[in-house]
Amino acid sequence: MKPSGAIYRLGRRPDPWAAPDWASAGPDGTFGNRFDDPDATYRVLYASSQRLGCFLETLARFRVDPKLLAELAEIEGEDDHFPLGEVPVEWVEKRIVGVATANGEYADVCSSEWISRLRKLLATHMEKFGVDDVDASILQKTAPRILTQFVSRIVFSAGFAGIYYLSKYGHDIENWALFEPFQIKVKAPEPIRRDDPDLQRALQLHSLKFKE
Repeated sequence: MKPSGAIYRLGRRPDPWAAPDWASAGPDGTFGNRFDDPDATYRVLYASSQRLGCFLETLARFRVDPKLLAELAEIEGEDDHFPLGEVPVEWVEKRIVGVATANGEYADVCSSEWISRLRKLLATHMEKFGVDDVDASILQKTAPRILTQFVSRIVFSAGFAGIYYLSKYGHDIENWALFEPFQIKVKAPEPIRRDDPDLQRALQLHSLKFKE
C-alpha cells in the first residue's frame, strides 16, 4: 500500500525531513525508535497521514507518568484536579511541520497476511525477543524494540519503501516509517504557531499545557 495523499513530519528547523546523524545513534546502532534498522545500514523517518498524528507522537513524552497520577489519586481523592504535563514553549519554536508525498510500496505489518508471514519468520527468535507468539498486539507495544526493529529489517530486505502502521495513541491515526533512500517529494514546510488547531488538540488529548 501507499499514502493516498500528503504525509506530515514534525521536525527541527530548518529541514523537518533531515535524516538523523549517524553520530547520534546509540550503542546498538539505532536511534531508539520502533522500526529503526538493527544492522545500522539505513535510517528511518517517521511521518503521519494526519498533522494531528505528528503532534500526538512527539508530545507524548511530556505526559504525566501514570504511576504518579495513581499515587496522587490515592492521596487527594478521585474528584481532585487532574495534573497537566508541561511543554516548554521553546519546543514549538524549534520545530516545523514538513509536508511531502510518498512513492513506493509500504508493508502493512499488522495485516493478516503480514502477521502470518512474520510469525513463521520470527518463530526461532521468539525466546530472544521475550515473547510467546507474534500478533498485531505485540507489534504495537512500545517494547521490545528489538522485535519491531527486526521486522523493519525483514520488510526492508523484501524491497519495500517502508512500513504502514496505526498509532498506539489512536487507530484513527495512520503512520509511516520511511526507509532510506527516502522515496518522497518534499513540499514547502508549514510553520507552527501556539494556537495551531492540531497542536492544541494534541495538548488536550495528552492532558498537556505550555510551560510559561
